[in-house]
Amino acid sequence: MSPRTFARCVASFALVAVAVPVIASFAQDAAPKPAPAPAQKSGHTGRLTEDEFAKLHELSKEQPPAPKGVEIKIGDNRAYLSLPEGAQAPLPGVVVIHEWWGLNGHVKHWTDRLAAEGYAAVAVDMYRGKTAETQEDAGKFYKECVGDREHMVKVLTDAEAFLRTDARVKAPKTGSVGWCLGGRASQLLAMNAPELDACAIYYGGGMTTDKADLAKIKAPVLGIFGKQDGSIPLESVDALRSGLTELGVRNNVLVYDAAHGFANPSGKRYDRVSAGAAWDELVKFFAVELKGEKPASGKTPAESEPKR
Repeated sequence: MSPRTFARCVASFALVAVAVPVIASFAQDAAPKPAPAPAQKSGHTGRLTEDEFAKLHELSKEQPPAPKGVEIKIGDNRAYLSLPEGAQAPLPGVVVIHEWWGLNGHVKHWTDRLAAEGYAAVAVDMYRGKTAETQEDAGKFYKECVGDREHMVKVLTDAEAFLRTDARVKAPKTGSVGWCLGGRASQLLAMNAPELDACAIYYGGGMTTDKADLAKIKAPVLGIFGKQDGSIPLESVDALRSGLTELGVRNNVLVYDAAHGFANPSGKRYDRVSAGAAWDELVKFFAVELKGEKPASGKTPAESEPKR
């Protein structure tokens, strides 16, 4: 969770820059085989019950740093905009998409973190102004959100268009990143905004691996998943990787030895080392795809060799 970031982020959220992915793009033969899935009940992807899924999202009581950006409106929806200090348009832009708790202070901190890396970052509100404080409310808001795909697409595409047209940003290139629900939504944005330049998916719950859907994606994809994530079978991760590759979509799909939600410092399953490694991958990915920086390896992060 890049050396530049350490100097800007709150010390309690400083992350170790040791890469430990156990699976990388184009390394399907090395992918560990998950245990057989239990009988389907009413779970997120068929492997967990609703109660089991809810436990993946336990929220800690630790307060995030004070926000540095501003609340704005994009159409009828609220959003949170954070800009690099002292920077002027044009700026590369990133759409930031929350997990199932909603657009809370922790997501704003992530957005500020991206702004510190030089991006105009706008965090969307998928919950129509609501933010969950309990797992019951979070589950309710989550279901309402994913049940209205049209609303999701509008919020996402309006935010991407905002980054390209707002006078403070005028983004020549745009990307997206989200966690769980947000990972699913990041993929959805890439499917509905062919002009998107980079798509990052953190353990996207409910993401599609259907070839007809994946064929709509034009942006290179960075996928970040957890080996211990009971809600997303590794078969789905493999299907995402192989499907994108077969369709000619540049991708780097990584799996860390961590649980669902491992990159979220506000969650109880936060894994400092894996989160730091994943953040470094995200920073490199956006730097190449959105800023046009040359990758140190000579290859873009979406074309990197498997890591051991």
